[in-house]
Amino acid sequence: MKSQDQLPQKISGKTVVITGGSSGVGRATAEAFALEGCNIVIAARGKEALDETVALCRDLGAIAIGVVTDVSIASDVENLAKTALQFNGRIDIWVNNAGVMASGKFEEIPMELHEHVIKTNLFGYMHGAYSVLPIFKKQQEGILINNVSIGGFMPAPYSAVYSATKFGIRGMMECLNGEISNSKDIHICNLYPQIQQSTGNMHSAKYSGLDFKIPPFAADPRDTAAKIVQLARSPQKDLFPDTTSLVLKTVYGLFPKPIINIASAGMRLMMKMKNAPSDPGNVLQESKNPHKIYGETMLPVPSRNTKMALLAGLGIGLTYILLKNHSDKKDS
Repeated sequence: MKSQDQLPQKISGKTVVITGGSSGVGRATAEAFALEGCNIVIAARGKEALDETVALCRDLGAIAIGVVTDVSIASDVENLAKTALQFNGRIDIWVNNAGVMASGKFEEIPMELHEHVIKTNLFGYMHGAYSVLPIFKKQQEGILINNVSIGGFMPAPYSAVYSATKFGIRGMMECLNGEISNSKDIHICNLYPQIQQSTGNMHSAKYSGLDFKIPPFAADPRDTAAKIVQLARSPQKDLFPDTTSLVLKTVYGLFPKPIINIASAGMRLMMKMKNAPSDPGNVLQESKNPHKIYGETMLPVPSRNTKMALLAGLGIGLTYILLKNHSDKKDS
């Protein structure tokens, strides 16, 4: 059995591969590893945005290159791994991060988009693991970090296929962790963050009629990136990087049916007030502008203490609703 209680590793000079590195958490992660003095290989579909992230890392003093990559294509990811090996002779850390999302009624989202969400998210992480694990085994060391999202434990309402990919990634990595359990210096780490204050929501496909803005309680992408660096220093199998993600996982585990029903009802209510046309977003093509770390929030971002107070209030409210519902059923 592999021990998770290991001394933090020095990561300066390590070679790090990051997929989906052109914006959002991916760009923040590239920035974070650059500040640590790592050699960085950044992958994304769009060359212009990729070049911007590479320039950002170089401005911070890091050695960095970009490789145009569509993670849904196995040969692209194989080329990414080969290029990374040529870059510095080894790969120390691989971050599976690229992902897309389509929200709306299941039958109203084009099948082509459903299929490409699976190809990018589930197949993309599979392609990453398939390309890098043989390299790690040859080196007898390496860290694979998967930015899964809380969607690996709790489905996102009206995002059925996206949710399926996240549950699938979690299952695949659970199994792969067993396969590498006899290799003490090879690690597979899974991160389960909540919704991010990033450009991801702006770039997603929307077939709900809603022009979503990021909710104010969303997590800071730079905080999430810091947790990815933490996993590179001190690998552990699963990490919930913020209080909200851990609370959501726990509450959904206790009350799965009421939670998804309440969340879906809320979405249905909002979908009655349609204010935007259908938009395929970045599912089938590279992300459009903006290419940056942060996206647009619907309200000013509250302080940490305010977030905690809102979360506590939400927890109390949900507990009251669920207990009342349980009591009403017993009385009927």
